[in-house]
Amino acid sequence: MKKPSPNPPETDPAPPCQSPDSNKLNEAAERALKFHFPSTADIKAAPRTPSTLFTIDPQATTETLAVYLVETLASVDVMVHHLVDHLDGGSRNALLGISNSIMLAEITANRMLDQIDPSA
Repeated sequence: MKKPSPNPPETDPAPPCQSPDSNKLNEAAERALKFHFPSTADIKAAPRTPSTLFTIDPQATTETLAVYLVETLASVDVMVHHLVDHLDGGSRNALLGISNSIMLAEITANRMLDQIDPSA
């Protein structure tokens, strides 16, 4: 009896995942994974050093920092309210929620300032 189709081509008996090319690919993948996702042991071995590009003066007083915080929050709140005027619907509601959070942070910072230097 004759077969209707020809025999399949001869293949290498070694599985494709054990070829020299795939070994190189696996090694490269392992290096990439270790680079992008280091283990906790690697992280503890090399502690992170923070960037000194943006630093705060170590001699700055707590009151100075709190005043700067309040002024920054007030500026951000003004910017958010300016943007709210140009939006409708869900985006407007989300921005108003952010504005509410900024306002609460500003109130908290102002209360902290009152406790640092109570007004007479």
